[in-house]
Amino acid sequence: MTTTRLNESTDALLRLALRADAILTGLAGLVSMPLAGRFAELSGTTPAFEYAMSAFFIAYGIAVLALAALPTLRTAGMTVIVANLLYTVAAVVFVLAGVYPLTAFGVAAVLATGVYTAAFAELQYLGWRRLTR
Repeated sequence: MTTTRLNESTDALLRLALRADAILTGLAGLVSMPLAGRFAELSGTTPAFEYAMSAFFIAYGIAVLALAALPTLRTAGMTVIVANLLYTVAAVVFVLAGVYPLTAFGVAAVLATGVYTAAFAELQYLGWRRLTR
């Protein structure tokens, strides 16, 4: 039985980026759930929206953590990369569309989540490119 040495592993960066994204996103959902009412006041959204986003973050974190555990990451990794890029675009559209009368804090918070997902998409893409075919 042979084992792959750490410096020979081609999926380590992608697996790390997926796990970090999953854990941080899930934790953000867990932390924001009890604070949904306060976040709604600060951001200009509604408590229902904040609860829904918190639940989404928790579910997304669990799903990405499960995908990171798969034996092969080519398809799963690209799926998460695309999802992160779609979220980034959605965050910008959300601010520009004026769905809610966002406060300055709300605009900054929504755009910060877009920057977060774009950064993770980039890191995950770097890891995805390292995968052997």
